[in-house]
Amino acid sequence: MRVILGIQVGDREHEAVKVQELLTKHGCIIKTRLGLHEASTVACSSKGLILLEFLPDSEAEIDSIETELSSLESVVVRKMVF
Repeated sequence: MRVILGIQVGDREHEAVKVQELLTKHGCIIKTRLGLHEASTVACSSKGLILLEFLPDSEAEIDSIETELSSLESVVVRKMVF
């Protein structure tokens, strides 16, 4: 089974450090990490999008990181399972 989490960070200024700490805490099960944000010549967007692909057979820890990320105020998490 392949699990991918989409993480939208609504307030990067205030939540980025917390999100990074959680990603580091669970870093051993993250196979692929892709960060996307809108940028312009004026300023970076306050929102960000992170896509995570996980190693197989990590469902319990994936559930844990999903719960922890979802508890952050401006973070929205969506899971895709293939």
